[in-house]
Amino acid sequence: MTDQELIEQILSGNQTAFRQLVNQYQVLVFNTCLGFVGNRQSAEDLSQDVFIEIYRSVHKFRGDAKLSTWLYRISVNKSLNYIRDHKKHHIVRSLERFFYGEKEERLEVEDYIFGSADAPMEQQQHAQELHEAIQKLPENQQIAFNLNKFEDLPYKQIAEVMAVSLSTVESLIHRAKKNLQKNLADYYRENFN
Repeated sequence: MTDQELIEQILSGNQTAFRQLVNQYQVLVFNTCLGFVGNRQSAEDLSQDVFIEIYRSVHKFRGDAKLSTWLYRISVNKSLNYIRDHKKHHIVRSLERFFYGEKEERLEVEDYIFGSADAPMEQQQHAQELHEAIQKLPENQQIAFNLNKFEDLPYKQIAEVMAVSLSTVESLIHRAKKNLQKNLADYYRENFN
């Protein structure tokens, strides 16, 4: 069943079609939310909120973009609202792996280490500092960075999700990396020299 057929079935009141949509996209929605909030329970709650929003607003889906793009937009918006409302933090993998690992290595959601009792204290400290540096980025840089590094979305799809041009996405990710490098270099100079 195509995305449009699925939407049409949902609009006609077919509950099985909505369950199919949830089954097909629940991992995408969950991982997107987890990438922003960094907490499994919060991501599960947000995922439910996303699907409730989808059910309520499915009539607004125009088919201009792919269904997955629309779901990413809703997931990102719900996640950002959650962060704003609850001041929750999201954590990414260790600083060394990001800046000194492979050049374009994808950040894995499973790499969250903050709060892990078996993670070395220094690694937790690096993760916390990276988290704080990401939180300081302008919102558009955060969105582009997280969608690229967590979801491994190509720039073109990020442009669709964010409703901006491809060159804007390239610029946002480039500036996000530069800002992170500058902020973290300042942190290391202050704390480890």
